[in-house]
Amino acid sequence: MTTTARWIGVALMVLVGVCVPVRLGLAAEPIAPDPNDPKLVARGKVVYDEQCARCHGAKLEGQPDWRHRLPNGRMPAPPHDPTGHTWHHSDKQLFDMTKFGPGALVPGYQSDMPGFKDKLSDADIWAVLSYIESSWPADIRARQQRMNERKP
Repeated sequence: MTTTARWIGVALMVLVGVCVPVRLGLAAEPIAPDPNDPKLVARGKVVYDEQCARCHGAKLEGQPDWRHRLPNGRMPAPPHDPTGHTWHHSDKQLFDMTKFGPGALVPGYQSDMPGFKDKLSDADIWAVLSYIESSWPADIRARQQRMNERKP
């Protein structure tokens, strides 16, 4: 076997070893929530507990009286459980709101929620959304999934 043939063989093995697992989703980070993936949900719970629970509640319950403005004119943190409105938004909207903060998405809107682009990786944001969505009953998940199917 020639040196060139060996290098071609090595290159093919590297391509197969890297590309196949990525194509099958075995090596890639998440690019969407998956509330049925126990490892991703567990990762999301850890991140949620560290970054989100102080405002949105340890049990996703949100702040008290979350539908009424605070004295500073801002809205309290809403619940992420089925009693809230998180599930009324598409995964992309939820991702963008988490990454950039509501104020970056709605001009002039003031919120106590910061964007987490400098604190959380995209994969961590998807993991948090997986954890949140895993708490919703099947009918709520189905309704939220329809939001994902709408064209922007």
